[in-house]
Amino acid sequence: MPHIMELFGRTRVVVKDGKVVEVGEPVAEWCPVFSKFAGVSKLTAEEARKNMEYRIRELGMFTPERRFDYGVFVNFGASEIMMTALSRGLIDTTVTVCDGAGTVITSNPALVQGMGALMSGLIETEPIPEIIAGVEARGGIVLDKERAGINQVEGLKKACESGYKNIAVSIVAPEDARKLRALEKDYNISLILIGVHLTGIQRMEARELIGAMDIVTGCASRTVRDIVKPILQVGTSVPMFAITQKGKELLCERAKEVDSPILVNTMRLPVLPEHKQPRPLG
Repeated sequence: MPHIMELFGRTRVVVKDGKVVEVGEPVAEWCPVFSKFAGVSKLTAEEARKNMEYRIRELGMFTPERRFDYGVFVNFGASEIMMTALSRGLIDTTVTVCDGAGTVITSNPALVQGMGALMSGLIETEPIPEIIAGVEARGGIVLDKERAGINQVEGLKKACESGYKNIAVSIVAPEDARKLRALEKDYNISLILIGVHLTGIQRMEARELIGAMDIVTGCASRTVRDIVKPILQVGTSVPMFAITQKGKELLCERAKEVDSPILVNTMRLPVLPEHKQPRPLG
């Protein structure tokens, strides 16, 4: 089974044996994040290939040489937010995903960031023993070592059964949101849901997802931008929106660790300068 990840405006990229073997077409043409960090003026299949090859080369993604020490990539990415929340005691564990391992439960801030720094939409992956060993050596619990399955619902169950009470989970699927919120009641825990990889999400799905989220990323989604009613927003090009007070607290806590100057102001949200948005919005 190959590894499949979506990046660069939901471009489907397939990796096998450490090599990019298939690349789809981007649904967006321009992304401010990749323009800033990778100097890419137009998203194309070839640029997506190059970017995935960069991740393989620099991070060892999808290979036995996988590194977990990349550090902060963007100030307010999902992994950065969870890293800070763990280190400052707002949550006691996380349920995220890692290439070569699938769903991972961990309370190690450095591991959360190491796995997530350059992670886009991981669709499926196969087990890589060296990556699994690296995750476990850093305090991570791999949910499914046999298949490297991605299952955030079962990941939350495992975290609850391990005794954790304040848990953050990254998710992409609206159907997962319902199940996770039900588990929050069943296990009597405090759950923070962070919605990621939402480019191309349909309006009905977006309404359902946003209604269950604490934090949601704007990605390149016009639908999310149209529907979201945040109580706090960070960033204006690919923004992160806090929907609930718990989400707001996590974003504010993350802001304390950001070295760059920060403007705090009150205004009607969202704030989305047209020239800064990914193009076209999906």
